This record gives sequence, structure tokens and C-alpha cells, in this order.
Amino acid sequence: MKQHTIKDSFTLSSVGLHTGLHVTATFHPAPANTGVCLRRVDLPKQPCHRALADYVSATERGTVLERGKWKVSTVEHALSALYAMGVDNCIIDVDAPEMPILDGSAKFFVQAIQRVGLEEQDAEQEVYVVQEPVEYVSEHGHRMRIEPCDHYEADVTIAFNSNLLREQHATLTDLRQYPKEIAAARTFCFVREIEPLLRVGLIKGGDLKNALVIYETEMSQEGMDYFCDKMGQEHLDAKKLGYLSPLNYLNEPARHKLLDVIGDLSLLGMRIQGRITAYKPGHTFNTQCVRRLRNQILSE
Repeated sequence: MKQHTIKDSFTLSSVGLHTGLHVTATFHPAPANTGVCLRRVDLPKQPCHRALADYVSATERGTVLERGKWKVSTVEHALSALYAMGVDNCIIDVDAPEMPILDGSAKFFVQAIQRVGLEEQDAEQEVYVVQEPVEYVSEHGHRMRIEPCDHYEADVTIAFNSNLLREQHATLTDLRQYPKEIAAARTFCFVREIEPLLRVGLIKGGDLKNALVIYETEMSQEGMDYFCDKMGQEHLDAKKLGYLSPLNYLNEPARHKLLDVIGDLSLLGMRIQGRITAYKPGHTFNTQCVRRLRNQILSE
């Protein structure tokens, strides 16, 4: 198949999840064989590099790419949308060390790509065609298997030690279903995870509009009031456990993890023809797998 870029530029802006800065990202068409590149327009000489597994430097609260002074975090949602929508070449201008979080999903990236459309280019896509199954397993029980298939499929199972979120499953057998079935799935987290981070001034841009927040362990009303104040949210009843905002899908957390898998595996730098099955995926494990796979491909 031929490579594609977007037909026209588009811009999206919102707060950055970690810095709390107002971030603007502008997506531009790019020549064939450019790949997806991120350009830090706020830095001297505007350094620009491809989104590749080689540059992953951190994965604690999202996938971070870094090379020298060039650093961009939370890249996975935009990369997921570009890959799923068939965009091979694109230059993203970003004016901060992270991408805009928007609503915590890939929905707005997808809508913008749909609005401007795609342009076919006079070059063939670079495709990794899976010939034999490849499997990665971590000491913590994470597993990823990539096996032959005549198209791209992804299947994800998540499992948490949580009364509200134990095991969930999501699958995507056709990338054309991504806009409807996956794009609106938001990043999620537990109150017990983010409350300590708020107290030390981290995730400055987090609120209940850009993440699906799960409240499973009862805290004092005073603690809940503090949490809500920091999140810019009206006070909630500390005795009422559950999701603090309505779900877009019944299995939204699993669908978001599938969204992340697509974005992280796009760091391979080429299309994948194969079926990906992931158990307990996360940015650290995902990027370890794609780095090993990329090194294997490049060494052959």
C-alpha cells in the first residue's frame, strides 16, 4: 500500500497533564518517508526528531521521547490516532515539553484527521509482516504476543487489584472501527494513585475532564474536599465510591489500554501486519517490547 499524509495542517490546544502549561500542537503534512516527527518550536533551532522507540526515556505517567534538549511527553494518544487513521508522514509542532492532553483520549486527534482528510503519496509503506510468533514476558506477569495475521489486530486484557476494576478485555479486529470503538476511551487512574502526586505538585493539568478517575478506597470528607479542590471539581461525597465521571464505554479502561498499545507500538517506525495480544500492558512494558522488536528487525 502507498504512504499517506494529511491533506492540510490542523491545530489542537489544551492544558498539559504534567506541567499544567497551555500547550499547542500543530500537525502538518510531510513528504513521503518522513515518518511522524515532533518539532519543539519553543526551543532554539527548533529540534525535530522522529517518534521512534530509540528515544523513549521515561514511561511512568505516559510515553516520553527525549534526545538532548528535545523532549516530548504523553505522545501516545496522538501517535495512536495517526497510526490507526493511516497517517504515515506528519510533522507535529509542539510548544512545550509535552503534548496537549485534551480529554485524555484520541478523539479530537481523530476528528481533526477526518476533517482534513488524507493524501496518498508516491511511495510504498514500510511494513513489518509478522512471519513467526514473537512473545515477550516480564517478571511481573505482563505478556505481549505478536503473531501472523493478514491485517492489523489488537487484543488487550487488563487486570488490577481493585474492587471496581479487576479484569477487563477489549479487542479491535479492524482499524476502520478505531474512531467509533477506541478513540474516545480516556486515560484512567485511581484516586489513591494521584492524591499523593497532587500533594507534591505533580500532574498540574489533571482534572475530571481529561481522565477517568476511579474512587475505590474511602477517604475522609476533608481529604476528598482537598482532592476536588486540586482537580478543579465541585466537592463530592466521600462515601460514594465509583467512577467520578460517566463512562464512554462499559470497558473504557481496557479500550484505553488498547489505544495506548497502538500508540506505543507505532514507535516501531513502520506499519505492522500481524495480531497483537497483550496482557496487563503498560507504557514501560509496551515500549520495552517495541524497542526489542525494532532492534531485532534492524539487525536482520
